[in-house]
Amino acid sequence: MRLWMIGCGNMGSAMLRRWVESGVVRAQDVDVVNRGDRALPDGVRQARDLPDGALPDVVVLGIKPQQLGEVAARYADRIAGAPLLVSMLAGADPAALSAAFPGPVAIQTMPNLPVELGRGVVAIHAPDAPADARAAVDRLMAPLGLVEWFDHPARFAAAGALSGTGPAFLFRMIDALAAGGVALGLSPAEADAVALATVEGAAAMAATSDRSPGALADAVASPGGMTRAGLNVLDEGRALATLFERTLQAVAHRGAEMAAANK
Repeated sequence: MRLWMIGCGNMGSAMLRRWVESGVVRAQDVDVVNRGDRALPDGVRQARDLPDGALPDVVVLGIKPQQLGEVAARYADRIAGAPLLVSMLAGADPAALSAAFPGPVAIQTMPNLPVELGRGVVAIHAPDAPADARAAVDRLMAPLGLVEWFDHPARFAAAGALSGTGPAFLFRMIDALAAGGVALGLSPAEADAVALATVEGAAAMAATSDRSPGALADAVASPGGMTRAGLNVLDEGRALATLFERTLQAVAHRGAEMAAANK
């Protein structure tokens, strides 16, 4: 599978590294257009412009949303004959992508950063994509982690809000959990190590259990015990649930603003 990547920032380079490591893409079959060179897998070609010659199998769009018009004006004609355009732009739906880049089948995606480890989530929205395009996208995205297609734009936006921003919020929670350990008397290094290992183990248990995370939490918390005392703080007035509802509502609101700007 030959790729052209127009823009390859943190997320794009994370995906590219995983694609090359998994063998779904060979480094020598990738051309990246960036404003400056980045640390990418050996063999990947980097330049300030698209290469001459035959079109690739997939064009991956990894630019910032505000660059859509500028990049379309520069490259839309060049990639019009490419079969697939896979976009990571927040707020640019398949209709907006097709209007900017006529020709390729437009695929809107929302990956998250753990794709670099093959443990990420890739939400996909392309309700009118034909079966062969879906199969090609599935083959490309499979090494990145969980791949979920959403035909309804609101559900895609909700999934993207949860998975795309969720890692940052979990990182904050790990940091906060460690800070709580420091407040109890641990050194920062001790608290960081214990908090990270605790979260890693709990996440692995939740992923492999046939019980819901909520049921697992209740199973850990014996009546009148230490864990129950802590859960009572988080559960009082739905404190933790309300916090995350407000957090994701803020994410969704910003996403809607960005989508409106791309109309």
